[in-house]
Amino acid sequence: MSLAVLKSRALSGMEAPEVTVEVNLANGLPAFTLVGLPDTEVKESRDRVRAAIQNCNFAFPQRRITVNLAPADLPKESGRFDLPIALGILIASGQIKGVALDGHEFAGELALGGELRDIRGALAMCVSAANSERAFVLPAGNAAEAAQVRSATILPANTLLEVCAHVSGQKLLLPYRGRALAVPPTYPDLSDVKGQALARRALEVAAAGGHSLLFSGPPGAGKSMLAARFPGILPPMSETESLESAAVLSLAGRFKVEDWGRRPFRAPHHSASAAALVGGGNVPRPGEISLAHHGVLFLDELPEFERRVLEALREPMECGHISIARAALSVDFPARFQFLAAMNPCPCGWLGHASGRCRCTPDQVARYRGKLSGPLLDRIDLMMEVPALSDGELQGKCDNEASAAVRTRVVAAREIQLARQGKANAALGTQEIEIHCVLDAPARELLKQAIYRFNLSGRAYHRVLKVARSIADLAATATVLSAHVAEAIHYRRGLSEA
Repeated sequence: MSLAVLKSRALSGMEAPEVTVEVNLANGLPAFTLVGLPDTEVKESRDRVRAAIQNCNFAFPQRRITVNLAPADLPKESGRFDLPIALGILIASGQIKGVALDGHEFAGELALGGELRDIRGALAMCVSAANSERAFVLPAGNAAEAAQVRSATILPANTLLEVCAHVSGQKLLLPYRGRALAVPPTYPDLSDVKGQALARRALEVAAAGGHSLLFSGPPGAGKSMLAARFPGILPPMSETESLESAAVLSLAGRFKVEDWGRRPFRAPHHSASAAALVGGGNVPRPGEISLAHHGVLFLDELPEFERRVLEALREPMECGHISIARAALSVDFPARFQFLAAMNPCPCGWLGHASGRCRCTPDQVARYRGKLSGPLLDRIDLMMEVPALSDGELQGKCDNEASAAVRTRVVAAREIQLARQGKANAALGTQEIEIHCVLDAPARELLKQAIYRFNLSGRAYHRVLKVARSIADLAATATVLSAHVAEAIHYRRGLSEA
């Protein structure tokens, strides 16, 4: 009876728990049994492993093979366990020597010819592996991604034969030393947008404080164009933010090394389901709100989304993470995104336009706007009307400020916030608002009148204060003045009338 034990990693939300791969060979009729709660992809590894071993000129043991993936109560998915299973069979059968197993972890999907194919979640796995102080053997295609974890030791391999030579001590794999070139991310520029001075100002305020924003206006006014340029005025991502964002994208197999440090911009189609937006599946995977972590989630044609899909956004917009519960497990994904949305004022889109083209009845307009619930709208900080451009603006020269100039002011305002409270204004709690959003007497009186006139809820009141604080930070003013509160109320008033 022969036994081989190797280490690998599974994926459970943002965690990559350690998995012990135990391979036992016993006498009896030839059989290949996989235990340890494997899903279909893992069970199919039996055929991939068999073909890869034979095509690498090893003998596949004609014995009773039992592979245990421990812990047994942790669901296992994908083909990442092909490599440790194949190595375990070869070591247990005595065809190679496992002299260097203790200090290593293995993950990789095998092609039938023995080549190693890329796996998803390599970055998240290496974050956990770095804490274990083991070297991680991965497919060469995942090396650049995994190497973003600076403290991890990555050993890239192209084939099963290379890994066999390494574990037997014949020819060691060399640690990956390459690093992606630090290329500043590029975004569409605000200077491309003609006119829309008020909408540009709202974008700047939203970027300065990390606030959510809803644009409303007729077709072709520039709502989507403005939203696409929003990431370009946000502060550069820190190393921690870049790593967290890349780890989430890696879980979905969408991380590209050249996009390191680039703020995600996710714009799902309005036909997206609730699971696509917030995440889900039998083995939960991140949805669009998590893929937009530390970036922007833009929902165009907001009322066209299903009501239940939009309602699923309410909790993540408040807490910055999403918990997905299934019968077998419950996982958490981060979802600290900036929410941007755009909508038309009515079903045809031309309500209030100077051309008078709108023929929608009041009932049709009410039903259209009624698709957005009050609790959802109450969570949006700014609402801005984006009017159609005049003939002169359309034909005139585009001389608006570039994104770089706006970003300079945004970065300065965000630095004030980090020095004062350690976070963006949008993330302030109730007690922190009372401490940091100090109003002068005229501002307090103005806000008191607004509460009475517009029937502001407790949440709306606090959001007005946070937006006013961001406006004051853009002006580098320690105290929130009445002008700042008036501008914040204007954005809130537009929201209540949408």
